[in-house]
Amino acid sequence: MRRLLVTGGTGFVGCHLLPALRQAFPDAAVQAAEFDVTEAAAVTAALREMRPDGCVHLAAISAVPAARQDPRRAWQVNLLGTLNLAEAILAHAPDCVFLLASSADAYGRSFRSGALLDESAALDPASIYGSTKAAADLAIGALASDGLRAIRVRPFNHIGPGQSAAFVVTAFAEQVARIAAGVQPPVLRVGQLESRRDFLDVRDVCAAYVACLQRAESLTPGIIINVASGVPRRIGDVLDALVALAGIEARIEVEPSRLRSAEIAVAAGDASRARALLGWRPSISWERSLRDVLEERRALCPRPQSP
Repeated sequence: MRRLLVTGGTGFVGCHLLPALRQAFPDAAVQAAEFDVTEAAAVTAALREMRPDGCVHLAAISAVPAARQDPRRAWQVNLLGTLNLAEAILAHAPDCVFLLASSADAYGRSFRSGALLDESAALDPASIYGSTKAAADLAIGALASDGLRAIRVRPFNHIGPGQSAAFVVTAFAEQVARIAAGVQPPVLRVGQLESRRDFLDVRDVCAAYVACLQRAESLTPGIIINVASGVPRRIGDVLDALVALAGIEARIEVEPSRLRSAEIAVAAGDASRARALLGWRPSISWERSLRDVLEERRALCPRPQSP
């Protein structure tokens, strides 16, 4: 591949993916998109000029609360923005490999089976965010029948340096870091702690995206690939691990505003297809992921004011 385009390149995943792509494709021009995916004319103009060989579509309203607070914007970005990009690729770069960063949230209520879900599980989203991602996922699958060289990747929860505190592990790490620094009382304000989630390091997720592009010629257009660890981790245990890493003691308080009405008890995935087709599996230890998140939050934490 000579030209690679990444939408959402300045976001959490994009900041890790761009250097990973440059390392994997040293002779390629790797570019972060500068257009708004909801502006169809701007998208078309950019694709007509660049004509990329590969495009990784990350741009999205990616936080569940943000999508719930502004559903119309979530639909515009996550569905219509995806369609704008895919249609421009079909029209002006038809040989381009289009990698959609979908989401395991699209499975939604299917997780209530309690099993590790593979790619055959029904899409039954339980949130606005999950619904927008499921719709985009299905739309790209349909466009694959019209010639779009699409790869639909459904990553599970990912964590790592650079993530917003709108996401649970980073939110915990930020509070733990503030308590350790003495700028917050020793009280951790939390939501549901009994839920179990399948967490991945963002750098492992990026490795899966790179592997998809490297093996694109062997993948069937429209293919769906889960990116998952297969290990459901209790949210409360994640909090306990961060507290232990920081060496603090704190009281836990559940805040109703942090609870979700449609909480899924266990959400974890089967990534057998990724192992078989991509040779991919997580390589970064859970302990390193947590430590890296906490260390970043410690570095960003304000220092207590001198008396």
